[in-house]
Amino acid sequence: MKLVENKKLRMTYDVIDTYQAGMELEGHEVKSLRNKLGSLDGSKVIIRGGEAFLVGSYIPPYQPANTPKSYDEHRTRRLLLKKDEIAKLANEEEKRDLTLHPISLYIKNNLVKCEVALCKKLQKHDKRENIKNDISRRELRESN
Repeated sequence: MKLVENKKLRMTYDVIDTYQAGMELEGHEVKSLRNKLGSLDGSKVIIRGGEAFLVGSYIPPYQPANTPKSYDEHRTRRLLLKKDEIAKLANEEEKRDLTLHPISLYIKNNLVKCEVALCKKLQKHDKRENIKNDISRRELRESN
């Protein structure tokens, strides 16, 4: 079940590869996500010290009156990946000039997971080509 999705990602980036990562969350953040609150707009994944972190995501408090006063909605959250996956991602990101972005947050086996994508920024002519392809697909569907 998808909780939060980064809808603008596929318009500006070409997704090369995807990975599934666990997330280190607090209890009230999980409850907030289960209510489909939150946003991944403008967020990205960074790798520091052999660990992956989700930066720039927004998860509001579940019950604002009962949330700790020190809670930061935009805090950096740690992603749980295997060491070899993190090393591979860091190498690909550096070698091929790619970026890591979260695609969506979803529930799998009662745990919140983050779908992380290795992306390449689309050029303006690539975007135009994608728009033309979308229009032609839409016209074919409407004609049938």
